Amino acid sequence: MFWTILLHAGLIIAAYLLGSISNAVWVGNLLYRTDVRNHGSKNAGATNMMRILGWKAALPVFILDMAKGAAAVLLVFVAGYTPETNPFVGFQIVLGLAAVVGHIFPIFASFKGGKGVATMAGVLIAIHPSAMLISLAIFLLCLLITHYVSLSSIITAICFPFLVIVVFGEWWNVHEETLTLKLFSVAAAIIILVTHRKNIKRLRNGEESKIVFRKKPSIEVPEKR
Repeated sequence: MFWTILLHAGLIIAAYLLGSISNAVWVGNLLYRTDVRNHGSKNAGATNMMRILGWKAALPVFILDMAKGAAAVLLVFVAGYTPETNPFVGFQIVLGLAAVVGHIFPIFASFKGGKGVATMAGVLIAIHPSAMLISLAIFLLCLLITHYVSLSSIITAICFPFLVIVVFGEWWNVHEETLTLKLFSVAAAIIILVTHRKNIKRLRNGEESKIVFRKKPSIEVPEKR
C-alpha cells in the first residue's frame, strides 16, 4: 500500500514537472533572446508567442506544449491500471491536470506560465484522441474565420463534452465512455471557460485582440551574439 501511494505521488510530481517545462520562455530566450512574459498579454504560451514573435515561433511552442500534456497522461501505464476503466481514466485525468497546473504555475519559470490551453489539448488527445482531433479541427476553423484565439478556444471547449457524451457516447457508440471521462469532459470545458473569463469580458466589450498571422516579430528581436 505504501509503495503504491509513493508510486502514484511520484507520477503526479513527474506530470507536474513535465507541465512546468515552459516552452514559450525557453524558445523565446534561446532562439529570439526575448522573454514573452515581458510583452503582449504577459502569458508564456503559444498565443502570446504568435502575437509577439510570429507563427514560426508559436507553432513549435504549441506542439511542444501539447506533447508534454500527452506525455504526462501516458505515465498512467506505469501505475498498472486496467485500460478503459474508471480508475484508469481517473488517474489519466489527475496526471493531465497536474501537467496543466505545471504549465500555469511552472516551477522552472518562476511560477509564471500560460493559460494551459495547448497543454490541456495534449491531455485530451491522449485521453480521447477522436473527440479531441475533431475539436482541434473546430478550433482551427473558428480561428481562420474569426482570428480570435480566445473565442476559438471557448467554442472548442463547449464542443468537446458534446462530442464525448453525445457523438461518441450515444450516436456512434465507438466504445463505451466511462462516467469519469464524461464528467471530466464537462470539467475541462469549465476550466477553459474560467481561465478565459477576462477574454470573455473583452470579447463582449469589443476589446479583444485578433491574431495576425505575421511572419515577422512585432517587436525588435535582439541579434544573437
